[in-house]
Formats: sequence, structure tokens, C-alpha cells
Amino acid sequence: MVSSSQNATRRLLGFGFWIQGFRAFPWMAINFFLKDTLNVDPSTLQLLQNSANLPMVAKPLYGVVSDAIYFSGQHRLPYIAIGGISKRFSFPSNLGASIAEVANDAIVAETGKQPASSSSSKSSQGSGELQSFVWMASAAGGVLGNLLGGIAIDKFSPQSMFHIFGLLVALQFVITIGSHESSLNLPKSQSKIGIRKQLSVLLAALQKPEIAYSIAWFAASYAIIPALTGTMFFYQTQYLNINSSVLGISKVFGQFTMLLWGVIYNHYLKSIPPRKVIVAVQVSMALLMVSDVLFVKGIYREIGVGDTLYVVILSGVLEVLFFFKILPFSVVMAKLCPQGCEGSLMALVMSAIALAMIVSGYLGIALASYVGVSGNDFSGFPCGLMIQAVCTLLPVLCSSFMHDDAAKPKTMGKVE
Repeated sequence: MVSSSQNATRRLLGFGFWIQGFRAFPWMAINFFLKDTLNVDPSTLQLLQNSANLPMVAKPLYGVVSDAIYFSGQHRLPYIAIGGISKRFSFPSNLGASIAEVANDAIVAETGKQPASSSSSKSSQGSGELQSFVWMASAAGGVLGNLLGGIAIDKFSPQSMFHIFGLLVALQFVITIGSHESSLNLPKSQSKIGIRKQLSVLLAALQKPEIAYSIAWFAASYAIIPALTGTMFFYQTQYLNINSSVLGISKVFGQFTMLLWGVIYNHYLKSIPPRKVIVAVQVSMALLMVSDVLFVKGIYREIGVGDTLYVVILSGVLEVLFFFKILPFSVVMAKLCPQGCEGSLMALVMSAIALAMIVSGYLGIALASYVGVSGNDFSGFPCGLMIQAVCTLLPVLCSSFMHDDAAKPKTMGKVE
């Protein structure tokens, strides 16, 4: 039987992560606004897309503050409320979203570490079930956000879409301030530990090889890939003239795949060592990038697979496949995270991922320039995609640096 505190936690986190996924609703409008209204080129579009994630890099600061500073005995819900209302005014910069995500991720880590009760092991929030639940909530928000975004983009202005999203985050703010952390049954901790002490706790956690090497490898597995998302967006919309509704359906399909991934992982894969799952995802990413080479060369078109079908299915899957690794990795980090620094450590993890994706985006800009992609000239695009696929496989060669319950991580030097 699921307790009332578990129900309260699931309701709060479910809606919070659903809102995170629904941010896809106005994002499509931003891309078309930049391309069609401001007439930016592919490199500038990708630069702006990745620069918008810079506030995510400061997540460790938000995490340390949320771990150390309490408001009326609470140190998670107030930050969700602050982040939620900030989204209304700072959506394109991701500032409010990053603050709310830090608190949400901390609650998941705190609750996910609690042992299963003997009478309800299957309904326990540990062992990856809560991570899968919030993953599915976020994916469900993404499905609806992309579906409605693809429809609304032809009927409403970007400003109107922002206002609609603002109403939802205002609702999140009201729900959050109307709740209290005591209903969530979170682990008790000191309420006046101080930021300096909290930093020392975080640094102590990072001195553990299984934590430090795992985060380093995971971030590098993203950073080493030169992302060509902006270039692909221009290729599909400007060169192939694929309309916004098709891209919307593609994103919906991708988000539905993420939702399905959460279900599959929770029921079939969470007993498999996470390292094996993550490596399998990494290899799958490389294979789909090679498939993109065939798509750009027109080979699929020659064998009867239309551009629209490919964009909806395979492009939709590849766009979200990058994030599949986060679910098993979050389970690993929740197990390794010492009590008392859940917010700061999980924030550091997500910050490292955000920074890695920014580096990946900037490398993609350099790669597109190197292979000669510009304007309507996409002759060098297949070469760029093949280089991208090779770079994606490189982290697999040193995956032993990541912690695995079934094996000791490879270390650099002598480590206890």
C-alpha cells in the first residue's frame, strides 16, 4: 500500500516534472521566430539555443543554497515556488526552470534513497521507481507540449504562447506554496548547516572516486559530440521544406518514445547494471547518426522511405535518445549521493550535463563551419554527421571510469 506521504510526493513531483516537459510548447515558436522573423543563420540559431542553457551551469550554486538555507523549516518547496514564478519572466534563459529543477531533483534523490518497506516493496519509491515515474511525467508533458505547440504555432504569436505557459507556471506556484514539506516525509537534516559547511560536504562527496569519475565520464560523453541540431533544423525546414506540423509530430513521437523508455526501464531494465544500459544507448545514438548520413544523401528516399516519414520517426527518436542515459545515471547517483547534499550533488550533475551540452553545441558550430555548411549549401553535411557519429562512439572505449555496482571503476592513480 502506498502511504499518504508517497502520494503527496508523487503528486507534487509529477506536476513539477510535467511542467518541465511542457516547456516544449513555446520552444518551437522560438526556433521559427529566430529563423523566419529574425532571419538568423544555422550557426547563430544553434549558438542562441545553447547559450540559453547557461543559467543551468549555475545549478550547483542553487543546490548548495537549497541544501543549506531553509524557509520556515523548508528547503525544497520554497525553491520550487521561486523557480516556478521566475519561469514566467525568464523562460528563454532557463533561469527559473533551473532553480525549480534543482529542488525537484533533490526531492527525487532524497526520497529515492529511502529503503523499501517490507509490506510494499513494489510500491517503494526507491530502486529507480520514482526516477522512472518523474521521467514519465516529464515525457508526458513533452508529448502534450509538442503536440499543442505544433498546432498553436500557426494560430498564435510566440508572445501568446508564452502567456499560456505562464498561466501553468502560476498554477504550479499556487500549488507549491499551498503545500508543506512535512507532508512529503523527507529525511530530517540540520536546518542551519550554513553554505560554507554545505560546500565542504559537497567537496567531500566529490572526493569519492565512484562519484567524481562517474560525473566526469558522463559529462564527457555529451561534450565530445559536436551537436548539429541547428544545422539539421535548417536542412529539414529550408532545404527539404518540411513544415512545422511535421516537426511537431516528430517531437511528439520523440517524447512518446521517452515516455515508453521510462516504462521499459522501470519494468525490464532497472535490474541491469546501469553502465551496460548507458553504453547501449551511446552506441544506438551513433548508429542513428550514421542513419542520418544516409538520409541526407537521399538513400532512404531512393528506396521508398519519404523524408516526412524519416523525420517523424527516426529524427524524432534521435533527438530524445541523447537524454535516455540520464534515467539510469540518475539512479546511480541517487544511490551514491551522501545524505545531506542531495540538492547540491544532483544539481552539480545536471549542471555538468548542461555545460557539456553547451560545449557540444559550440563544437557543432565549429564542425558545421569546418565541413562547409552555410546558407543553402549542405554538401558537407554528410561528412559532418559521420564525424559526429565517430565522436559519439569514443566514450564507449573508456566507459569503465563510470561506477557500476557489478564492477569497480577504472581509476587514475591509486585510490582507496
